Amino acid sequence: MYQKWKRFVDFMLSLMGLIVLSPLFLILAVMIKAESKGPVFFKQKRVGIHKKHFMILKFRTMRTDTPKDMPTHLLKNPEQYITKMGKFLRKTSLDELPQLINILKGDMAVVGPRPALYNQYDLIEERDKYGANDIRPGLTGWAQINGRDELEIPVKARLDGEYKEKMGFFMDLRCFFGTFLSVLKSEGVVEGGTGAMKR
Repeated sequence: MYQKWKRFVDFMLSLMGLIVLSPLFLILAVMIKAESKGPVFFKQKRVGIHKKHFMILKFRTMRTDTPKDMPTHLLKNPEQYITKMGKFLRKTSLDELPQLINILKGDMAVVGPRPALYNQYDLIEERDKYGANDIRPGLTGWAQINGRDELEIPVKARLDGEYKEKMGFFMDLRCFFGTFLSVLKSEGVVEGGTGAMKR
């Protein structure tokens, strides 16, 4: 029952968000194009509900000659590929805003596990242990407000599983408002460290 209600709320929030934030979208698009050649949006194959693939949308933060379909943490010296505008977008998480379109389409939810790259097999396998691949991935989630880029993959997957078990209105509210606090403090942001396995 909550899943159907959650989908309706996600649809309405993403629709209102796109309308209200359309001026910001335009400003960011102009700034991205002014700094570097290439498209405004970046598309990438990600893992959705029940491990079905979809194309996620982001504002482009890297140069067009960046190796494709490779997590940032696996790039040698990722800083060389990230644009100045891209650094700002990543630090403020504004690069994620186009995912409101993914939410509107039903590929994602506002709150849920962050969608893995289709070739992040270690993370996908870990999430299988907790059934976390069987819910819609989110713009933000429980793992996002509990460490973000600093988390080891097993810890991230466990937190995603914990979200699945406790998923409900109050859990979503906690993640939603916790995200604003994390972004303001830039907590857990490690450039080039997303999903890195610490040893």
